[in-house]
Amino acid sequence: MGQVRAVASRQIGAPAKTVFEALADYATVRPKILSAQYSGYTVREGGLGAGTVASWRLAATEKRTRDVVAHVSQPAALTLVEADENSSMRVTWTVSGQADTSLVTVESVWNGAGGIGGFFERTFAPKALNRIHEQVLARLATHVEG
Repeated sequence: MGQVRAVASRQIGAPAKTVFEALADYATVRPKILSAQYSGYTVREGGLGAGTVASWRLAATEKRTRDVVAHVSQPAALTLVEADENSSMRVTWTVSGQADTSLVTVESVWNGAGGIGGFFERTFAPKALNRIHEQVLARLATHVEG
C-alpha cells in the first residue's frame, strides 16, 4: 500500500485574499464552482472555512464513486485542508499571490491499494482527479475574475 498524490494548479487574475475567501465559502460559492462529477453537495456544519463539515458524492470515473464527509481546517493563512472521515484522503487548497494575481494549488493525498490494483490506482487516479480539480479551478477563476 502506497501513498497516492494528485496536484493541480491555476493562475487566477484576482487578489489572493479574494480568491481564498471565495474558496472558503462552502455555503454559497463552493456549490457554484463544483464540476459535474460532484453530486449531493450539502453543508452539515458551519459554511465558512475552518469548522465546516460538508458532504458530497464524487464520481472519479463512471464506475468509481466516493462518498465524502469533509472536515475543514485552516492550518495556515490562505490554506484549507479537507479531511475525509470516510477515508484517508486529505485535500489541501493553498492560495498565494501578489497584487492582482493568485496561484491556487490543490493537492490530494490518500493511502492507495497494494499490489497490481495499487499500481493502476497510482498511475491513473491522479490524472482523473487532476482533470476534476482543473475544472473546479477554472470555475473558481470565472467566479472571482468575472
